[in-house]
Amino acid sequence: MFHENTSADCLSTLTTSTEDGAFQTKGHNTRILSPEEAERLANDRVLVSDFKQLKLEKEAQKNWDLFYKRNSTNFFKDRHWTTREFQELKACREFADQKLTILEAGCGVGNCLFPLLEEDLNIFAYACDFSPRAVEYVKKNSLYSTERCKVFQCDLTKDDLLENIPADSVDVVTLIFVLSAIHPDKMHLVLKNIYKVLKPGKCVLFRDYGLYDHAMLRFKSGSKLGENFYVRQDGTRSYFFTTETLRCYIK
Repeated sequence: MFHENTSADCLSTLTTSTEDGAFQTKGHNTRILSPEEAERLANDRVLVSDFKQLKLEKEAQKNWDLFYKRNSTNFFKDRHWTTREFQELKACREFADQKLTILEAGCGVGNCLFPLLEEDLNIFAYACDFSPRAVEYVKKNSLYSTERCKVFQCDLTKDDLLENIPADSVDVVTLIFVLSAIHPDKMHLVLKNIYKVLKPGKCVLFRDYGLYDHAMLRFKSGSKLGENFYVRQDGTRSYFFTTETLRCYIK
């Protein structure tokens, strides 16, 4: 089982696209471990076998689909903190009632999407998720309207976003507790994909697990896939970031 942490242990950044494809980040302080915690992590050296790791990668979509089958729309709380945490959603407007186009990459069942659409009537949202079941839950939500939102299933590591979104058309992309669920070797593919639809000079809003988050310390021995990368009992995975590692991925 896992928890979506909204404490200071999480890493929140603003990354801004420029015309030359560069990104800029703003920072986060890594949590300080107690001596006992540091010793426990240092002693956790045994990695999950290569065979099982390949199986987890192959079955990643299946495992997330089963997650939503078990939990329906009830697991995550609605994220009413989005506009409070990310003032850029308002600051990026040139005038007060300017209509924004956003992409929520990894929308789940709409816990961020629907509060945002309710709070800001001048937003049109594209939303996608790895899990077909999650996408169907979004479409069945009473708040879903094709006039304000287009939702579709997408593997961000290989499915071209341009098949559903025009190039250079999005003002803001949100990546909220999404990148951590993707294998580190494929994270750069997600970011390249997103950049295709993002307007030059516009931003990606990122929030995810920070290094030494309490969620990281809850993993038991035998759950480690690699450096700062773990698997839960249900087969879903989680990576824990520092600002420095994130900066490496987005260069």
